[in-house]
Amino acid sequence: MKKILLIHTGGTISMLENKETGAVNVTNEHPLSRAKDQYQQIADIDEQVIFDLPSPHITPNHMLQLAIEIQRVLPKYDGIVITHGTDTLEETAYFLDLVINTEKPIILTGAMRSSNEIGSDALYNLISSLRVACEDNAKDKGVLVVMNDEIHTAANVTKTSTSNVATFQSPQYGPIGIVTKELIIFHHGILRQEHYPVHQINSNVYLLKAYAGMDGRLIEALHTIKPDGLVIEALGQGNLPASTVESIRKLLENKVPVVLVSRSYQGIVQPTYAYSGGGRQLKEIGVIFANGLTGPKARLKLLIALENTRDIKSLTTIFN
Repeated sequence: MKKILLIHTGGTISMLENKETGAVNVTNEHPLSRAKDQYQQIADIDEQVIFDLPSPHITPNHMLQLAIEIQRVLPKYDGIVITHGTDTLEETAYFLDLVINTEKPIILTGAMRSSNEIGSDALYNLISSLRVACEDNAKDKGVLVVMNDEIHTAANVTKTSTSNVATFQSPQYGPIGIVTKELIIFHHGILRQEHYPVHQINSNVYLLKAYAGMDGRLIEALHTIKPDGLVIEALGQGNLPASTVESIRKLLENKVPVVLVSRSYQGIVQPTYAYSGGGRQLKEIGVIFANGLTGPKARLKLLIALENTRDIKSLTTIFN
């Protein structure tokens, strides 16, 4: 029988619905602990509560704390399962994927409906995740997210609905595998993995989203707080209004890396358009193009990368 560590960090999966008010809130005891008899049959499971936070309260330093603890205990276990709130689950998963180098399965899961709500997915997602963590074919696939009978990679998964239990999807790529009553089936592989070990997160990286009529004032305002980096969710293939270019140029001249992703959830950014504010001009002035990442994930990657290097050419290589 495999030995698995189950780490709880909070979120809806650890909360209960108040039947009088309909509000969902934290409890004194993890509600899934009442179902231990059901999931202890899957593996030899140890449990640990590292923190009990709604996921909007999770910071990159919480993610780092979680990564350090996983690396400390990992030699004693065959795999790790982490319960987490869904709002920032994809960010924690991607952070762990970038900083932890192991072939052992690390699985994140959560719930869209708390344990005492009608149609709760809490216990089912937990049991599915434990099953995946025990599966030999789950090795060497990086950090995975298991929700709603699907297995997704940390790099590609994102929350697509505010409330649907099928919220976690991997646009453009699809799940890497599925969970059935009898089997864990992987139908995709991982072509490339990257790891950047860090011991601290000290940089300030900000995220802005482009919009029609955007000018440079928001970017200018960032100069006053001295950012270490900026990620912009650009329009289309990687274009911005012309009125933002000079403000971006000033950041670059001050050695502040600017990383570009698209606000579109499919496709990649590329330097196609040569007009003022177009991707070709932005790349020529030194903007870094991040291939296929969402804004929040590009921000985390830049935070981690800045702990290893401040050199723009090195950062460009990391993102390419």
